[in-house]
Amino acid sequence: VQLQASGGGLVQPGGSLRLSCAGSGRTISRYSMGWFRQAPGKEREFVAATSWSGGSTNYAASVKGRFTISRDNAKNTTYLQMNSLAPEDTAVYYCAASSRSGAASSISGVYNYWGQGTLVTVSS
Repeated sequence: VQLQASGGGLVQPGGSLRLSCAGSGRTISRYSMGWFRQAPGKEREFVAATSWSGGSTNYAASVKGRFTISRDNAKNTTYLQMNSLAPEDTAVYYCAASSRSGAASSISGVYNYWGQGTLVTVSS
């Protein structure tokens, strides 16, 4: 499966963005999906995940209450709605899919398919 992340850009603090991750090659409806991010000079970190059914979600403490992950299996797409963005949210955001586990995992090693990343810059 190939993943294409999009929707990044420059936004002011307090603003919102919605990232999309479109799957192709095969349906991702049976895959759990996750979002990770990597800020300059830092390790990649978990942001959010959803189970294959969408019935279970998982968030990093730093984004809980501000970010929402969702999926539309009919469109083979996963979304990350980001609200109340802050400069510390600046990073390249990667979407990932796992055929190994249907759970909303925060562990990057669980995911065996990765998108190319989309840059989010939060700055005034």
